[in-house]
Amino acid sequence: MIASLRAARRLALAAPVTLFCWGWAAAASLALAPWPRAKVRQQGHAFGLWSRALCSIFGIRVGVSGRPPKPPFFLVSNHLSYADILVLGTEVPCVFVAKAEIDHWPLFGALCRSVNTIYIDRKAKRDLPGVLDRIRTALDAGQGVVIFPEGTSGPGAEVMPFRSPLLDLPARLGHEVHWAALGYRVPPGAPPAHLAVGWWGDMPLVPHLGLFLRLKWIEALVHFGEVPIADDDRKQLADRLWRAIAERFEPMVTREEVERVREERGLAPDSEPRGAASRGD
Repeated sequence: MIASLRAARRLALAAPVTLFCWGWAAAASLALAPWPRAKVRQQGHAFGLWSRALCSIFGIRVGVSGRPPKPPFFLVSNHLSYADILVLGTEVPCVFVAKAEIDHWPLFGALCRSVNTIYIDRKAKRDLPGVLDRIRTALDAGQGVVIFPEGTSGPGAEVMPFRSPLLDLPARLGHEVHWAALGYRVPPGAPPAHLAVGWWGDMPLVPHLGLFLRLKWIEALVHFGEVPIADDDRKQLADRLWRAIAERFEPMVTREEVERVREERGLAPDSEPRGAASRGD
């Protein structure tokens, strides 16, 4: 009962905060349209406030090591949950490259749209050039851009292989790419982090969100890489970034447990997780 009341209270608080920040970002977009850098700063402030407020409401404690990059920057991270967006949003002013489906999420999608989230259709490779153009426009406007090159969120047993198409721009331009490693912990006795925080496989969003909101607290661990990485070959760049993040990543679950969950749910061993990020080949 206490956990259910906690979840309801959190949802009740999150809605007005999201509406306020959406209004702030939307107003900045209209009022500051002739001044793109000022517009970006105000939208970044709105997104940062939203991220910090929701982390506080949801009981997410963010622990950081390393130094977050300052915009404009290009940053990649491993991907475990929709909470990743909030956690990174508390530490760096940025826009995300996200799957197009997020645009249709209630409140969340509207806010993401108002702060210039770059959407990509995972099934339409023809969208890639336009996405890369929008990433370059965001960098030129002084924004930080974050992508999840795993292409989807995973259970947290390991860092999944990185897909390289969205790294074509920094590879071609010789830009350094910053990186971050994410992980989560939950209270003793609570449902494990790979099920209650991680969103992967066939997990329906609404039941998972209910489990997530019932947690007393969540500890998010973020390590920002000390040295950014540059390479003129996008596949080599992806590999080097994967190795850097994999070295700092702390697994949340064993591979054996992931396979047990897959078998229990009738998933094929190679079934693709489903998450909140974009995908490339």
